[in-house]
Amino acid sequence: MKAFVVDKYNKKGILRLAEMPEPELGDNDVLVEVHAAGVNLLDFKIRTGEFKLILPYRRPFILGHDVAGTVIRVGSKVRKFKPGDHVYARPRDGRIGTFAEFIGVNEADVALKPENLSMEEAASIPLVGLTAWQALIERANLKKGQKVFIQAGSGGVGTFAIQLAKHLGATIATTVSAASTDLVKGLGADVVIDYRKDDFEKVLSGYDVVLNSQDAKTLEKSLNVLKPGGKLISISGPPDPEFARDRGLNLVLRLILRLLSRAIRIRAKRRGVKFSFLFMWAQGDQLSKITSLIEAGAIRPVVDRIFPFEATNEALAYIGTGRAKGKVVIKVR
Repeated sequence: MKAFVVDKYNKKGILRLAEMPEPELGDNDVLVEVHAAGVNLLDFKIRTGEFKLILPYRRPFILGHDVAGTVIRVGSKVRKFKPGDHVYARPRDGRIGTFAEFIGVNEADVALKPENLSMEEAASIPLVGLTAWQALIERANLKKGQKVFIQAGSGGVGTFAIQLAKHLGATIATTVSAASTDLVKGLGADVVIDYRKDDFEKVLSGYDVVLNSQDAKTLEKSLNVLKPGGKLISISGPPDPEFARDRGLNLVLRLILRLLSRAIRIRAKRRGVKFSFLFMWAQGDQLSKITSLIEAGAIRPVVDRIFPFEATNEALAYIGTGRAKGKVVIKVR
């Protein structure tokens, strides 16, 4: 099968289009013929080697974390899916590889595709949808009437998280450029801050939850918009000791990550708020709940551009510019 692979970590390198063997199928796996694959900033960062200590893939490996396609074969113990099913998934870490014609995925990571979405639209959902779900529902326990600040509202996670928070009944603030104001207001944002003109730290206060996706300076400033007892959830780092423990990292890496997050954890504690780092995980049951929300019309995909499979490197480069509004998708079939 054709696939785009990482041969070496390189900030300016490209993926190689290669002939790779069709995935081997385990007893609990489904073999998916890939119709479309979402492209994420995580893909860009993995290609550069930014996550090589905590995600030690053996090169060459196939990149890609979002898939929508058709089940063509199932393992002997699979009960939820059958050949012909239209599905989508975020394959678990260690088994990524959606920039390819086929991928084997554990059935626990898979959900039926929303019937009202195209394959390309469905492929835009899994990683950002699960990130928003795990941050706002699992980690923050966001409730009706609470206030949440979602940074970078026009990005992939932001466009989904705003809609999910609106569905939950929260009041939502976000940061975007002026050109994206109408987009995020249409998704449900109540307070929209032009980050080029205004400082969110001086505009917002008394918030229950902050979903941080920006740099260390923004993370620290985010503490000041939270009320006592608030929750600061970061998907851009720094990783904390709980993450290191859950990933089963060795003692050296645990110590490094503890030191990296020490300053923000101390500052959060002094302010009476809770800091946590979220590195989303594959979860088919949560994705099925997201399917229900999409089919009910509570959430819609926001797709910026669709690239042909041959232009996968161009799609990845576009993600790296940080200019995408919503998601970027590769059409494989």
